Amino acid sequence: MKANMLEERLREFLKHRLAHSNDNAHDIGHLIRVANNAKRIMEKEGGEPLIIIASSYLHDIVSLPKDHPEKKQSSKLAAQEAVKILSIEFPEFPKELYDAVEHAIITHSYSANLPAKTIEAKILQDADRLDALGAIGLARVFYIAGMLGQGLFHHDDPFALNRPLDDKSYTIDHFQTKLFKLPEKMNTTEGKKIAQLNAQYLVDFLSKLSSEIKGDLINTDEFIKDFFKEN
Repeated sequence: MKANMLEERLREFLKHRLAHSNDNAHDIGHLIRVANNAKRIMEKEGGEPLIIIASSYLHDIVSLPKDHPEKKQSSKLAAQEAVKILSIEFPEFPKELYDAVEHAIITHSYSANLPAKTIEAKILQDADRLDALGAIGLARVFYIAGMLGQGLFHHDDPFALNRPLDDKSYTIDHFQTKLFKLPEKMNTTEGKKIAQLNAQYLVDFLSKLSSEIKGDLINTDEFIKDFFKEN
């Protein structure tokens, strides 16, 4: 089975499977971007293409909401469903690769906090986390926050300079609790390089946001920019 044919068929399958999903943060667009990220990293790091394509497209086939009590089980449920889909819908997919696909999907989740042991699992973890950074990541974080009914920021201390972080209440706090930690958690050299670049985009956004909060619609806040560079 060729990886490009698998990818084409998975896209068609998922267009129908996800047609009525309301989760636009984990839609077919997200899956395509993760697959593209993974293929880019694979070019530098190696890995089995069939495992990477299958796990990239099926890693969120079960995706529980951020505020769901069983959220940490989401990747395990997705891995089980992925193997089921491969066995039924893609019977020619090599059965000896099931375990590797399952491991990659189980360990991709940030909330599950499980170590990726294979190169394919490391690539998927990096590829998925890259979609939480840059312009796409910025759009997704506010989309998810809106779904959860979170506020944009704390009006007295928007960047938590003198208060505990609370990303369940304030979207901007999530940049510090998770997003800015992603570059150091990357497994691959290529993933880390891209993550550092796209994390800087978020820093630039926050420095502009800070200025606008203060009434300056033209400039950026160099203090905030330096604060996040140092932290």
